[in-house]
Amino acid sequence: MGSGGRRRRRHFALFEGVHVEQLTAEFGGSRQVGIGVGPVLEKFQEVSRIVVLRGGGLGDLIFAIPAMAALKAAYPGATLTLLGTPAHKALLAATESPVDEVCVLPFAEGVRPGEENAAELDAFFADMRSRRFDLAVQVHGGGRYSNPFLLRLGARHTVGTRTADAASLERTVPYIYYQHEPLRALEVAGLAGAFPVDLEARLAPVKGVVPPAVVMDDGGGQPLVVMHPGATDPRRRWPVERFAELAAACAADGFRVDVVGDSSEHQLAEEIVRLAASSQVRSLAGKLDMGGLVSLLAAAAVVVGNDSGPRHLAQALGVPTVGIFWAGNVINAGALGRSLHRIHAAWVTVCPACGIDVTQVGWTAPRCEHDDSVVASVGVQEVYEDVRSLVATDTGRQDS
Repeated sequence: MGSGGRRRRRHFALFEGVHVEQLTAEFGGSRQVGIGVGPVLEKFQEVSRIVVLRGGGLGDLIFAIPAMAALKAAYPGATLTLLGTPAHKALLAATESPVDEVCVLPFAEGVRPGEENAAELDAFFADMRSRRFDLAVQVHGGGRYSNPFLLRLGARHTVGTRTADAASLERTVPYIYYQHEPLRALEVAGLAGAFPVDLEARLAPVKGVVPPAVVMDDGGGQPLVVMHPGATDPRRRWPVERFAELAAACAADGFRVDVVGDSSEHQLAEEIVRLAASSQVRSLAGKLDMGGLVSLLAAAAVVVGNDSGPRHLAQALGVPTVGIFWAGNVINAGALGRSLHRIHAAWVTVCPACGIDVTQVGWTAPRCEHDDSVVASVGVQEVYEDVRSLVATDTGRQDS
């Protein structure tokens, strides 16, 4: 081999040595046994109780489902407890999932928004420590608040994501904002020795539950299109007028259209019904509990929504979806496949009102005060064509 080859080998050896050294520190010195989304490390011994920290909205929970399924497969005899929100508890009571138990998080900065109560926090952590968890998994965020929270649970082993300024856990993966959330959580599960068993959440309605009468009405067998116009961040909302135009077009095609949302989204839904001006379009916003929402979404031919919980839930239930996304959110939350899930992305990089860069908001830059939609550029016709295509696909699947 010539001198050039020897130089290249020395260069790679030096690089690999530094790389392995860094990874060894992050991995707590443990051995890699395979590759999943990232390195899969050797499993911990004698794990019978696992706790997973994941607050946030419905979508945030759904993003963590594949990781929890992987953990259950890696530790088949273990019970898995989720530390989540009341909405998470309601959803998991209405669906079959890898989760055995849900404990509702107390209000705590950076973990669950709300007024903290020191006595309630102390009681919560005392209860958690009494359970003697073997493995605690943090898939909540970068770890500035969630890693110290996780450490207070008293688990024998800890894994999770970590920014440079966050408390360290036994095994960590660097938190980089722009990463697909389900894949990020799967990479964390790999730290605990769990190989992926699925790349997407898979949920099913609990068997034996009778759906509400409003869901049971099949409208004479007409295809059902469910729309959700809301989103926690108002900038992620497609304008109401676009939803109404789409609803009217679907109704003209003979589809039934149900507009869903929680009680805070009632006005949005009612405005769509008013503008669509069709008896085929109705609002169920604020009228369904979690079980009713699950039943309705499962009965839909297609669900149309912004980057929000109901669209992610529909995808987890195996229902075709059309999503309206800001381009940055596609990276974090977009469906992986396109046979059943279509994405329409708005390639906006600045706030429409003030021009501030929105690609770093929530990561390295503060949010401006404007709520102008960053997905308004998505056209109705392109969304409508995908709805029609997916309705035809769903109808064909049901007929076969």
